[in-house]
Amino acid sequence: MNTQYLGCIVSLQVGLPRVIEVNDTGTFSGQPWTTGFFKLSVTKPVWLGNLNLDGDAQADLENHGGLDKAVNVYPIEHYPYWTQTLSLRDLPSGAFGENFTTYGLSENEVCIGDTFQIGESLVQVSQPRQPCWKLARRWGIKDLAIRFQETGRTGWYFRVLREGFVKAQDKLVLVDRRDPQWTVALANLIMHHQKNDIDAARELANCPTLSARWRVKLWKRSTDTGMEENNSGRLYGPNAETI
Repeated sequence: MNTQYLGCIVSLQVGLPRVIEVNDTGTFSGQPWTTGFFKLSVTKPVWLGNLNLDGDAQADLENHGGLDKAVNVYPIEHYPYWTQTLSLRDLPSGAFGENFTTYGLSENEVCIGDTFQIGESLVQVSQPRQPCWKLARRWGIKDLAIRFQETGRTGWYFRVLREGFVKAQDKLVLVDRRDPQWTVALANLIMHHQKNDIDAARELANCPTLSARWRVKLWKRSTDTGMEENNSGRLYGPNAETI
C-alpha cells in the first residue's frame, strides 16, 4: 500500500519505576506501591529499542512490557472527555501513563497489525491497552480502570519492528495494513463486551499480528466454554478499598 500520514506524536514520555509512599501526593492511600506510571515529557530524540524507549521501564514485568508492549500509546483526543468526566483540570500529557500521546488516530481507525514509520523506527500495533489498577491508584478513583475499559478509550500498544530514534512531533506514517477488519475498537469489543461470542473470539485469535497474550486468552475462551477470566486483580488490584 502507499504510505499515508495519519497522525503525529504530540508528546513523548519516559519514566523509571519508583516507590510511591502513602499520601505522597495527596491522592493516594493504603500501602506504598511501585510503579513506572509517572513519566516525564522529553523533547529530544529518544532511542526506541525492542523492549522500551531509553529511560523507560515497567515495574510489573509479568503484566506490562515485553516485545508486544514496547510502547504505550494514547490519543490526546480522549483528554477532554476525561477532563470533564473526572472533574480533573489541565491533565498533562502522559497523565494516563502513556509513552506516546498522539493526535489524529483513534481506536476506531487503527487496526491490529498496522505498521507505522515513526522517525527512524518501524512499529506495529499489537493489542489494545488493558488498563490496570495503577491507573485508578494514580488518580485516586477506584473504578477508573474499569471505566477506561468499558468506554473503549483504552489506547493501544506498539511492538518494535525496527529500532531507531523517535521524538515528539514525529509523524506516524502508515506503511502497511494487514488486517483492516480488526480495529482496536473491535478487538476491545470482543475481549471485554462480547464474551459469549465464541466464533468472534476464535476469529480474532487467528489474527497473526495480535499479541501472543491476547491470542492465548481468546483461544482459551473459545475452547473452555463457560470459563470466564477473572480480571478483578488487574482492574482493582490489592487493597482496592484503600484507594
